[in-house]
Amino acid sequence: MRLLIMGPPGAGKGTQATAVAEHFGIPAISTGDIFRANVGQGTPLGVEAKRYMDAGEYVPDEVTNNMVRSRIAESDAGAGFLLDGYPRTLAQVTELDSMIQATGHQLDAVLVLTVDQEAVVTRLLKRAEIEGRADDTEDVIRRRLEVYAAETEPLIAVYGGRGLVVSVDGMGEIADVQQRIFAALDDVPES
Repeated sequence: MRLLIMGPPGAGKGTQATAVAEHFGIPAISTGDIFRANVGQGTPLGVEAKRYMDAGEYVPDEVTNNMVRSRIAESDAGAGFLLDGYPRTLAQVTELDSMIQATGHQLDAVLVLTVDQEAVVTRLLKRAEIEGRADDTEDVIRRRLEVYAAETEPLIAVYGGRGLVVSVDGMGEIADVQQRIFAALDDVPES
C-alpha cells in the first residue's frame, strides 16, 4: 500500500500515521521527524532546515525531494509506505509521481484528515507546551496554517481529480478517528 496522509498542521497526522502504517505493515515516513532529527543532530541539512522551520516556512523542494527519494528507496519501503508531510507543493507532486513510477507502482490513496482550524491551534499550543517544541508558538502555528492553505491544500484537489482522496473527520478521540480511517482505507485496492 502506498499512501499519503494530509491535513493541516495539528490534524493528528503523525499520531494516525503510526497506526495506519502498523495496520498495513508499511513504514510511516514523516518529513517533519526527519527534519527535527537532523536539527537535533546539528547536521548541515538540519541547520538549513531549522531556518525555514523556525519561520513557519517549508524547507526547499530540492532538499525535501532528495530526502524522500532516498528514504522510499530503502528496503523496508519496497512493499509500500505512508508519507506524512510530503508532498507539500505541486512541484513535489510531480517528483513523487516519478519516484513511485520508477518502482512500477502507483499511489493507492491520499488520506485527508479534516479538522476545525481553531481546535488545531489549541491542540498545537498544548503539544508545544508538553513536548517543548520551540517552533510551535501561536504566531508560527498560524503562519504554518496559512502556508498549508496556500501551498498544500490545493494538492487535495489534484489528487481528488485522480480519484485518490479519502477524507476522514479527524476530530474526536484518537481511537474513534483510527476506526474511521481503517474503515475508509480497508476497501482501497493496492497497486
